[in-house]
Amino acid sequence: MTQPFNFIKNQASGKKVLLFFILTNLLYAFMLLVSIPKVMSYSNNLKILDMIPTGYDISYVNRLFEALGEPGRQAYLTNQLPLDMIYPLLFAISYCLILGYFLKKLNIFKTPYQYFCLLPILAGIADYIENLGIITLLRNFPDISEYTVNMTEFFSLVKSITTSIYFTILIAILFLYALNAILKKYVL
Repeated sequence: MTQPFNFIKNQASGKKVLLFFILTNLLYAFMLLVSIPKVMSYSNNLKILDMIPTGYDISYVNRLFEALGEPGRQAYLTNQLPLDMIYPLLFAISYCLILGYFLKKLNIFKTPYQYFCLLPILAGIADYIENLGIITLLRNFPDISEYTVNMTEFFSLVKSITTSIYFTILIAILFLYALNAILKKYVL
């Protein structure tokens, strides 16, 4: 199990971290400012499934897809989801390397801390499975199954929970890094 962590540790350099961070967040900003609002312009203020971190059920999916109508469902399928098939990979790489970078800087890139670097990868995998579920639902509407909704929602929740845990850990690591820098500058 050390090889993936050695790879992360070796790749977590400042330039790569910055490059992936910028690419990831440019794509995310584009989705938030362009593709998601375009889909939501059809939705009567209902949030699209990707943007509901607390889950949904079959009645919500039916209401959303009805509100979207054919043009909105097509926009979801052809504008938002293609971008969201690139984003999970960028997110996984970027945020895995960011955490690896700061763990290296703190000289604590070792067990058990290195396992935290896997959280963005898990979130990215869950995001892909969520996207495949949404595509299935959109293509099969109005004949959608409760099972597909439940599985898609499950992976939406996994994505949301892992992302929340990751950012909590990242904030703690950044706080530790800042504290360490202050102590080195003023105390040691």
